[in-house]
Amino acid sequence: MSELLHISGGPTKPEIIAVSLSKLDLSEGCTFYDIGCGTGAVSIAASKMARNIKFTAIDARQEAIEVAEKNFENFGLDNVKLIHGESSEILEQLPPEEKIDCAFVGGTKNIGAILKSLVKHEARSIIINAVRIETVVSVMNQMKELGIFDTIINISISRGYSITGETMFKPENPVYMISGKYSNIQGDKKC
Repeated sequence: MSELLHISGGPTKPEIIAVSLSKLDLSEGCTFYDIGCGTGAVSIAASKMARNIKFTAIDARQEAIEVAEKNFENFGLDNVKLIHGESSEILEQLPPEEKIDCAFVGGTKNIGAILKSLVKHEARSIIINAVRIETVVSVMNQMKELGIFDTIINISISRGYSITGETMFKPENPVYMISGKYSNIQGDKKC
């Protein structure tokens, strides 16, 4: 299996990706947006969960685009539309008829504009991960105003490592996972 190439600030930890994708409820033929894609690790994991997913990965950092492109190639993910640019601007420029089934938001810059665009494009399931409590409160409030707030969970992970021949656990930063559902506006909707 190929090794995932890294950049500063990423990738999202595999355990966090697993919970995030389970909350998105991916199904065959979904349109999946990886917003603030970083290394592309979330899209790569999503490609293993359902068939015929249509991927769009966006990041404002040139380094992230280059690393994600190499990772997609190394993992055989060739059906990804990779876009370099500010996510809020890219989403705002999408044609109104373009639907987004599921969205993973890996960065919270201009999150208000991103959320409004996701609602406009009827994203049925949205996951935003944050580590700063101020960001969490802001995202929750914005989702509530838009009528899409579903739930929030806190995930804490500790990794074992060897110390003097025994095992000790070292905690990772806790992650707050905020879930939004368009079905809160329109009722249940499937891909």
